[in-house]
Amino acid sequence: MAFKIGAMAESFRKNTFREAVETAASLGVTGIQVYITYKSELLNADDMTDSKIAEVMDIMKSNGLIFSAICGDMEYGFEDKNENPIYIERSKKVLDIAKKLDCNIVTTHIHMVPEIECETTEILRKACNQLASYADSIGSCFALETGPEPGSRLAKFLSSLDTKGVKVNFDPANLVMCAGDDPVDAVEHLKDYIVHTHAKDGRKTGKDTYIELPLGTGDVDFDKYLKKLADIGFDGYLTIEREVGDTPYDDIKLAYDFLCEKKAKLHV
Repeated sequence: MAFKIGAMAESFRKNTFREAVETAASLGVTGIQVYITYKSELLNADDMTDSKIAEVMDIMKSNGLIFSAICGDMEYGFEDKNENPIYIERSKKVLDIAKKLDCNIVTTHIHMVPEIECETTEILRKACNQLASYADSIGSCFALETGPEPGSRLAKFLSSLDTKGVKVNFDPANLVMCAGDDPVDAVEHLKDYIVHTHAKDGRKTGKDTYIELPLGTGDVDFDKYLKKLADIGFDGYLTIEREVGDTPYDDIKLAYDFLCEKKAKLHV
C-alpha cells in the first residue's frame, strides 16, 4: 500500500490544459485533478464533446498521467431547494464527463452542514441522496470536501444518507483553517468515506480568518495525519493544491518533495 501524489491543474496557473499537464508530468506526479464546470478556465463542461474528451485523454496518456479526481464544485452549494434541480443536473453531467475520462470521483462542496438538524439539513440531505443515487448507478461517487464543519458533524450527516454514492475529499488544511478541527480526529470519524485527499497546509489566524501556507509550514501535523490515513487503509491520492502565493510552481515542487520525504520516512 502506498499513497500516490497528484496536483491540481489550476494550481500551476497555466493558460492551457496541455501546459498544466506537461508541467505536472515534469514534476513527477502521476495524477492531476482539474475543474470541469460551466465557467472553468482550462476545461469547460459545455465544451466537452466526444472529440474534446478524446483530445484530453490523448494529452493525459501521452504524458503518463491519470485523473485523480475531477472537481465539479460550482461554488453555489445545495442549500437552495428551488435551484437544486438545476445544480443537481449540472453535477450529474460533470459525473458523466468524468466517467468518459476514466475517472470515478467528482469532488464538490455542498456548503456547511448545520450544527443542529433543521430545514437546511434536510434540503442538503435530499440533494445528496439524489446525487448519491445517480453516482451509485454508474459506479462513481461525489466526494464532499471537508472544511466548513468539523469531521464528526460531516460524518454524522453522511451516515444519514440512503446510499453510499457520496464520499469525502479530505482536505486537512480546510479543517484547520476553517473549522478549527484536528485532521487526525477527523480522519477517524470519516474513515469509511475518504476516497481522495488534498495536500494543503494553512493556519487559522482568528475567529473567521485564516491563511493558506506552503506545505509543511502551517498547522497540519503531516506525520500524524499521513500515518492516520495509512492506519485506516487509504492508498489513494494526495493531490497538491496551492491556491495563493507568487511562485506556484516552486510551492508545488516544495510540496512534492515534502510528500516524497514523508512517504519515505513513514513507509507510506
